[in-house]
Amino acid sequence: MGNEADTGGTLFGEIRRFARTSGAVSGIAARVAGERVFGIRTDRGRHAEDLKTILGGLKGPMMKIAQILSTVPDALPEEYARELAQLQSNAPPMGWAFVRRRMAAELGPDWEGKFRTFGREAAAAASLGQVHKAELPDGRIVACKLQYPDMPSTVESDLRQLKLAMAVYKRMDNAIHQDDIYVELATRLREELDYTREAAQARLYAIMLEGQPDIVIPEPIPEYSSRRLLTMTWLDGIGMQAFLDTDPDQESRNRVARALFRAWYVPFYRYGVIHGDPHLGNYQVNKAGGINLLDFGAIRVFGSRFVAGVIDLFRAIRDNDDALAHHAYSSWGFTDITKEKLDVLNEWARFLYEPLMQDRVRPIQETNDVTFGRSVAEKVHEGLKRTGGVRPPREFVLMDRSAIGLGSVFLRLRAELNWHQLFQETVAEFDAASLDARQDAALASAGVPKPL
Repeated sequence: MGNEADTGGTLFGEIRRFARTSGAVSGIAARVAGERVFGIRTDRGRHAEDLKTILGGLKGPMMKIAQILSTVPDALPEEYARELAQLQSNAPPMGWAFVRRRMAAELGPDWEGKFRTFGREAAAAASLGQVHKAELPDGRIVACKLQYPDMPSTVESDLRQLKLAMAVYKRMDNAIHQDDIYVELATRLREELDYTREAAQARLYAIMLEGQPDIVIPEPIPEYSSRRLLTMTWLDGIGMQAFLDTDPDQESRNRVARALFRAWYVPFYRYGVIHGDPHLGNYQVNKAGGINLLDFGAIRVFGSRFVAGVIDLFRAIRDNDDALAHHAYSSWGFTDITKEKLDVLNEWARFLYEPLMQDRVRPIQETNDVTFGRSVAEKVHEGLKRTGGVRPPREFVLMDRSAIGLGSVFLRLRAELNWHQLFQETVAEFDAASLDARQDAALASAGVPKPL
């Protein structure tokens, strides 16, 4: 074997991995707690960089959690969020001997005969597995995503560390009550382990985005897939940074941004479904100038009431209607919303909805201050601490990540669009009853289980 990745499935590898993450999280937690309780001055920035270094050498679950938390306002101290946001999918690949054994376990001992060719080197790394390029006997080029070894126990180990870190932070800061955030992250991560579910969710996206320009969805190949192996048609394209390195003109940038907006929000406003991970590795820019969606693991299905609340809050912020804003927050599950808390929550809502308010072409953010979003979050955070804190509904974890993550991508693209018009076009057909009917039909057709 001779490959460090191969030890991941052994008891020794799991114990060593647990010790590394546990020691890092516990040690940093103790130092931060010492600062708060005993007045011991510590260097949070250095501790956060240490944590990033440790986590960056591990496979995906903790890294994925860190990437998500880095974009959820106040889920972690600012110093930690800044460092963890830099994590990328850089897990060392499984060696060829290990890949052969894993493929045999998924497709049988004669698995190599089922392909015309199969790339020995990983073509890409995902957070929970790695991708190999292959050719089927009928000539189709496919991407085979093979899950890393022993991922279920690895996810549970990482979730234990996350719970510990969040518990320490909860004692330090009461602005955001995070119990439901943890439950949501744990549920979504466990779902991502099932590649059969992800294949169904890819079919769901093909249904929801049918006819949408500039968006390409890969087709799952069921007979070459299992719970730990997902085979889909191969899509050619380049990553966002490579696209920006070509110095594209403004229209090309706008075209990609428009496609991304529709890829995320047409499913949400018309079917109640959101893709919760706008990470740059989850899509490509293709040769036609549109986008390829590549990953369908982090999907959230909402009831029509939740979607209606998002639209109601937009109208409330636009019209300065506090009664409608209170109704929107209440419909999502917020409780004990005093007038003071309402004003604080509306600060964050105004930040998120501001680009949608003006019927004109503009950048997603007109200030050149790159820390503007963080400063708004800090102001909201202080307001929530002052008013006793809130318990956000668990649905907000992926919803907020999508909004903030996509906004960051639009900033990098320097896109200039009429965001108001895009939003109005997307919500024009909204009706709670018709959304529920469309959602039921699409989920049933794709084979995605309806959430309880």
